[in-house]
Amino acid sequence: MGLFDKKYCDICGERIRFLGNRKLEDGNLCKDCEAKLSPWFSDRRRSTVQDIRDQLAYREENREKAAAFRASRTLGEGNLLAIDEENQQFVIRRGGQSMSENPDVIALKDVSGCEIDVEHSKTEEKTRDKDNKPVSYDPPRYTHSYRFYLTVRVNHPWFDDMRFRVNKNNVEIKTGIPDENTPAQVLGSLIGLNIPKPVKTEPDTEHDEAYRKYAALAEEMRRAILQLPDENEAAETPAEEPAAAAPEKIACPFCSAVAVPDANGCCPYCGEKVI
Repeated sequence: MGLFDKKYCDICGERIRFLGNRKLEDGNLCKDCEAKLSPWFSDRRRSTVQDIRDQLAYREENREKAAAFRASRTLGEGNLLAIDEENQQFVIRRGGQSMSENPDVIALKDVSGCEIDVEHSKTEEKTRDKDNKPVSYDPPRYTHSYRFYLTVRVNHPWFDDMRFRVNKNNVEIKTGIPDENTPAQVLGSLIGLNIPKPVKTEPDTEHDEAYRKYAALAEEMRRAILQLPDENEAAETPAEEPAAAAPEKIACPFCSAVAVPDANGCCPYCGEKVI
């Protein structure tokens, strides 16, 4: 068959428009049928026509589950994690999609793991010289960008993991910019001293409000997926005190009795001090 020969979808039978073909291992798939597959599915090229038919049958069954899904807890922004605690199920609503858009309904018991990863990139900020050419600041200035992701590992016939972004917008931290009006600077100006302005060369993620917000949100979502207790609840639960070790018996060197010494360290039989 030539490049421009007519092609038909092996699923719905409709003619496939130019550049609209999605190759299967043993056939062709149109864009409309591909759009019905799970968004987490990524093995289309190695799938047979029968594989696609089987998955589309699963997707129709899933539509009924999605219609019956009742979220008791929803976390996130942009991409939302919704949990039906009564039926022990969850969905990931990508881009805040509605349940009518048929997100995959997964049983919580089928979750095999969940990890957080943070992508970090940095971009150098430039200024311009007298000839209006871009040049580096001295010291160099950078904008550090952070993107939080959650990867949910699942035991599922059509996909193994669900990776999605937690923060809708990048967390940005700037470095290389001199700090203004620090206590030392203010004091120096009062007494006439020229104190150099301190410069942060490394991003301070520990004290950045936005970074901490999304790190906490990602952890909350991870714990919800794994059905772990809330961190605050776990902190409030008092730990059980370890059982006290049984008092040690010793042999009295005076009367040879083997016993636990009394509160004064004396043998309870002969009264001699043994410890």
